[in-house]
Amino acid sequence: MGEETRGKDLNNAVSTRNDKRNRGMNDFTKYLAGRVTAGGMNRREFMGRAMAAGMTLSAAGSLFATSASAQTPKKGGTIKLGLEGGAATDSIDPAKATSQVMFCAVRTWGDTLVETHPQTRAPLPALAESWSPSPDAKIWTFKIRKGVQFHNGKEMTTDDVVATLKRHSDAKAESGALGVMKAITSIENKGGDLVVTLDSGNADLPQIFTDYHLVIQPNGGIDNPTAGIGTGAYKVTSFQPGVRMTFEKNANDWRSDRGFAQNLEFITMNDATARIAALSSGQVHYINRVDPKTVPLLKRAPNVEILTTPGGGHYVFIMHCDTAPFDNNDLRLALKYAIDREEMVTRILGGYGKVGNDFPINDTYALFPEGIEQRKYDPDKAAFHYKKSGHSGSVLLRTSEVAFPSAVDATALFQQSAKKAGINIEIRREPGDGYWTNVWNKQPFSASYWGSRATQDQFYSGAYLSTADWNDTRFKRPDFDKLLIAARSELDEKKRKDMYRQMAMLVRDEGGVILPMFNDYVNASTKQVKGYVNDIGNDMSNGYVATRIWLDA
Repeated sequence: MGEETRGKDLNNAVSTRNDKRNRGMNDFTKYLAGRVTAGGMNRREFMGRAMAAGMTLSAAGSLFATSASAQTPKKGGTIKLGLEGGAATDSIDPAKATSQVMFCAVRTWGDTLVETHPQTRAPLPALAESWSPSPDAKIWTFKIRKGVQFHNGKEMTTDDVVATLKRHSDAKAESGALGVMKAITSIENKGGDLVVTLDSGNADLPQIFTDYHLVIQPNGGIDNPTAGIGTGAYKVTSFQPGVRMTFEKNANDWRSDRGFAQNLEFITMNDATARIAALSSGQVHYINRVDPKTVPLLKRAPNVEILTTPGGGHYVFIMHCDTAPFDNNDLRLALKYAIDREEMVTRILGGYGKVGNDFPINDTYALFPEGIEQRKYDPDKAAFHYKKSGHSGSVLLRTSEVAFPSAVDATALFQQSAKKAGINIEIRREPGDGYWTNVWNKQPFSASYWGSRATQDQFYSGAYLSTADWNDTRFKRPDFDKLLIAARSELDEKKRKDMYRQMAMLVRDEGGVILPMFNDYVNASTKQVKGYVNDIGNDMSNGYVATRIWLDA
């Protein structure tokens, strides 16, 4: 294929994807209208974003007027969030944000170049006002928003953006985004624009820059990555890892559709009972990771509202493919057949989720690989593969109450179902504090969870690419890597979908992840809390919960 023809085809492919995105702009304008209604977005912001989405001037003006006449958020006060997923080892460096608390914290004080639509996952402008690809989708130009101030008063520049992206592309930063940044060959400031060059075409690049690790910091955070200085709705006022974190409203916020409280307080509450008691008594206004088994109890509380959102998050048991005895695929298959997925969804999720199939993608993702046979609980097949593996004795599985809601109970169910296949799982319950630094991604068999990502490529690049820092199953397959890289620039979506299917099958049949269930995100708040946005991107309104809600006292 000639370069001219290929360039036209790639450009057509990008245009086709943009057309699909534009068909979702009706949803986008509804979302913008909702933010006017629920968040007080001013007319100038609304008109600019709505017209960029393809609305006419008159239509945008009419929609703004209608939306603005609805409820206006109440500003001021202090919102307290009781959050599971914090530890004494937490770092405020966004590169090292791993826990639920720090994920939400980063979204609170920082901004990324691009955000995603809460329902369609289409890329939306944030610190980047717009973007455009070259005909071969290898070179992308991003127009960086002007007039945005960091919390320290310094104006954000394209150089800050370049430095941020370069830091997360450096292995020394130990960034959770390193896997998705590896395809980038150069990051430059050209005449005030950010210009990013890739090793091959990728029509999904804007979604990569939605990664929560990639919040823009002064000079990229190189001088002090733990300063907590960004462009977000709130400024960090105190940080006690594993205890609490406080914020105050950023008076110079460049957006008016967020940050309604004057102050925020994140209180680490890893004990589920303590979180429920704190919410029920009104000590906190919002809690995350509600155990579905406690939903009926919470529903009886007169001042509590349950907040549920479907998404791509999933609860898993992870095995290191390069560590004995889990370097034996027959043992891995034995354990995959030895788990009762339906029982997990019923008893652990209380029906708030769906059965998983040992690969990390569900139908909330574009190009979901349909028609893959669902793996089911089969003690006979588990016993067959276990015998074939030649392993004898028990296998040690580490778990903790912070791995995911009811993880200890789920591990016990796994132990019981495996026993029927003649497999003895020894359970070691680890303390919650330090689990994410001492157990996850270090011990060869443990309970864990993953949130969602904007695209399949972003997820696989961050967790299954051989060189990914967060490859917590040590799944290292050159054939998988080759498929992943090829799929990024494949123009024919049918072919691309087939590539994703092949990748899913490799992970399902030869990988180290046991994925029994995709969880709905189940959180709860007092009825004072308004403005909550159901965002399928990830838990806690994709981490933006603290910036989106207000108190209607």
